[in-house]
Amino acid sequence: MLDFLNGVWSVFTSILKFEWLYDLVAALVENVFKLSMDTNLGSSVHFFIYDVIKILMLLSIMIFLISYIRSYFPPERTKKILENFSGIKGNIMASLLGTVTPFCSCSSVPIFIGFVESGIPLGVTFSFLITSPLINQGAIIVLLAAFGWKVAALYIAMGVIIGIIGGIVIGKFNLESEVEGYVYEMSMGDVEIQTLTKKERISFSIEEVIKIVKHVWIYLLIGIGLGAAIHGWAPADILTKYAGPDNPFAVLVGVAVGIPLYADVIGTIPIAEALISKGMGMGTALSFMMAVAALSLPAMILLRKVIKPKLLAIFVAITSFGIILVGYLFNFLLH
Repeated sequence: MLDFLNGVWSVFTSILKFEWLYDLVAALVENVFKLSMDTNLGSSVHFFIYDVIKILMLLSIMIFLISYIRSYFPPERTKKILENFSGIKGNIMASLLGTVTPFCSCSSVPIFIGFVESGIPLGVTFSFLITSPLINQGAIIVLLAAFGWKVAALYIAMGVIIGIIGGIVIGKFNLESEVEGYVYEMSMGDVEIQTLTKKERISFSIEEVIKIVKHVWIYLLIGIGLGAAIHGWAPADILTKYAGPDNPFAVLVGVAVGIPLYADVIGTIPIAEALISKGMGMGTALSFMMAVAALSLPAMILLRKVIKPKLLAIFVAITSFGIILVGYLFNFLLH
């Protein structure tokens, strides 16, 4: 039985490495398009076709799996679960739930109001708000495709730890007064938690795949186009020098660039992948993606509606510190 499972896992990891797809697209570029893989144009065309197919496949699979899991944890159920935990246990549970209930910045305000209105401690609420956008499909796809499940697992673990520690620190500061007063006066009311059948969960997951792919495909193509240009023409020696793991300031620049950026994180996948292939440190690329996911300007504007500037600044500072730490850790481990 163990040999069978090992065999299945070996086949799965082989497929996940996409070596078969790489060779197939290479044959297409050379035999159909008559372009040499050794030229800038041939390399860029290969990158574009290969990444479009690979990322769409991975993205669809990840969205389906995460959506299926998420069908068991709608915001109402997540809120009910967290009401039963307090202290550090609450931070741990909130951060773990954040990994399976990813939300976009547009949903951060109602979730925040719902948690606070239910009496969930502020620190526990922020453990969820920090982790949930960090553990996004985009970063996991890059890690799975480029470095395998062990690195992806380490990334997820670090995202959870940032959420736990960040929530604990915010909780210790007793910043309840830094939440806008109207939040405590609101009542979201009790929402009936629907129990879905297996068929309904599958339908929900398929609908989520279609909805998200429809939303991000243009960002994805733009990102892959830019990534293809970088892959084919960007000078590797310059990127290695200024954005490689040996540059102590590269991670800081990655975070600083990512915070004000208004972009769909999915569109940054191929750009990050191309930059990594040209010599950018893995941690630098990931810190950029994490900053876009967790600290983008639109998300901060929405959060400002429910929390005051002091608490928002503390949230940004703690999350930024955690992201920077992860960036340096990955650059060190994967150097």
